[in-house]
Amino acid sequence: MAEEFSKYERARILGARALQLSMNAPLLIKIDKEELSNLNFDPLNLAELELNKGVLPISVRRPMPEKREEKLEKIKIEETEVSDEKKIKEEEEEIKEISEEGEIMELTTPEDEKEETEMMGEEAEEEI
Repeated sequence: MAEEFSKYERARILGARALQLSMNAPLLIKIDKEELSNLNFDPLNLAELELNKGVLPISVRRPMPEKREEKLEKIKIEETEVSDEKKIKEEEEEIKEISEEGEIMELTTPEDEKEETEMMGEEAEEEI
């Protein structure tokens, strides 16, 4: 019976029973004085002996997770994949056209573009 407990359950059971024995609870097994002296009257050793013999009236409750069955809605992935693939192909074609024309490509961020427009506006004001 002791084999079906995890090491944590076993430790909890032995601790609880050893505490009971240390408070003068009666032994659940018949044991003579010689065996008691061999165990050094240790409540933990006595509790382990009782557990190994399977006489402890202690049960372990293991709560299991609740089973829930839910139907998940299907997500339409096909439409987004197709549109993404079209965008990628269009960008690749633009890159090919530009590279065939021999133009130098510069990668810019939206922040760079804002700075350029601001600089162009300042240059236009200076000319006036």
